[in-house]
Amino acid sequence: MISADIQIVMPEILLALYAMGALLAAVYTSKDGMAPVLTWATSALFVLLAAWIGINGQGTHVGFGGMFVDDGFARFSKVTILLSAAAVLLMSEGYMQRRGLLRFEYPLLVALAVVGMMVMVSAGDLMALYMGLELQSLALYVVASLRRDSVKSTEAGLKYFVLGALSSGLLLYGASLTYGYTGTTLFSGILEATAHHPSIGLLFGLVFLFAGFAFKVSAAPFHMWTPDVYEGSPTPVTAFFATAPKVAAMALFARVAHDAFGDIVADWQQIVAFLAVVSMFLGAIAAIGQTDIKRLMAYSSIAHMGFALMGLAAGTELGVQAMLIYMAIYVTMNVGTFALILTMEKDGRPVTNIAALKSYSKREPLLAIIMLVMMFSLAGVPPMLGFFGKYAVLLAAYDGGLGWLAVAGVIASVIGAFYYLRIVYYMYFGEDSDALDGRAPPVLWVTAVVSGAIVGLAWVPGINLFGLDPIAAAAAAALVN
Repeated sequence: MISADIQIVMPEILLALYAMGALLAAVYTSKDGMAPVLTWATSALFVLLAAWIGINGQGTHVGFGGMFVDDGFARFSKVTILLSAAAVLLMSEGYMQRRGLLRFEYPLLVALAVVGMMVMVSAGDLMALYMGLELQSLALYVVASLRRDSVKSTEAGLKYFVLGALSSGLLLYGASLTYGYTGTTLFSGILEATAHHPSIGLLFGLVFLFAGFAFKVSAAPFHMWTPDVYEGSPTPVTAFFATAPKVAAMALFARVAHDAFGDIVADWQQIVAFLAVVSMFLGAIAAIGQTDIKRLMAYSSIAHMGFALMGLAAGTELGVQAMLIYMAIYVTMNVGTFALILTMEKDGRPVTNIAALKSYSKREPLLAIIMLVMMFSLAGVPPMLGFFGKYAVLLAAYDGGLGWLAVAGVIASVIGAFYYLRIVYYMYFGEDSDALDGRAPPVLWVTAVVSGAIVGLAWVPGINLFGLDPIAAAAAAALVN
């Protein structure tokens, strides 16, 4: 029944209608004058949709002949995407307005990108998958080059577009091979076709699909766009790239791996394990020489995607649960870290040089403590929240028979701790510096404090990762079983 199908996809429809209606309203009124209102309205809608999905969603519902799946896994991913997008939009409003970058298109492009992400995580068919992926990507290409008078921003948008088109080509080729060897684009049909020994052609299709997904999650060796795009994009846009799209791409990766190729885990496990190892070590080592904090966060994201892929590589329900926990924690850490990066200013201009944080603790003692908590958490130092995320994926890898991968993860984590702790050293033991003079606006201050409290209080008895474990377990069970 079409009415039942519409009900399943109602959150995506409402968000898409809002974006189109707001776009028309802005065009026929004051255009950029409506940008602040649209930013807050879009953020509020994200939060309301997240609450609706989280409270009302239960069970598994399949619509449009199996092309769209609404289950616990999709709902967990959507709530994470919506809340992180809302937080980033709220953080970005003041920053973008002060620099003349807050155009009315910005929140609406973010809204359309989020619609694409929501379709991605609920895709039950290769065509639905590609539709959601391209809706997300096309919006993000424009957002990356939003700073029209900046060569770096234009370069970021162009690089993202060209390499994104390449990744889409790889993904489409993999989808065509998969369709050719299975005769269907539905994940359920592909799963049936792979129940017996898969053909070599289908395995080639699997490899090309996973290569396309690796581009989207910026996993090495398909990471080449990430540092330049992170550095060239306006900082709030970089914060968005580092949060919601990563969750969507990783959830899509898991969805295809288990819903379409769940019967041949041994065939794709080695591919994902390879991506995890290369990403963890490249991100950990390449970040050491960085002097720009946005480029450092780019390599940090590559390393963290390696750890998330470690959970997926386990090929088990526990692995998916660990991956979901890791992504939720990763998003929380990045929201807080970028809130602090957005406060880094000198004479009204943004500063991204890491050396500017020298003696930061003397000027902003509370924010310095929050930055310390964030850096310790990103490094996986106990008892911060990031430690529990890494522990979860390491345990899942070991439980899945990938002890060597868990050992590699521990080594990569120790290497990566160096550049996080270097920032802490600069803040507390660096020579006096007047490289920063900005004061944290209220929205950024509140965001940083809330994120710091969440990340820093995970060790308190009884908190149990703020109830994340049972929710992630139910979401993983919905996907794998």
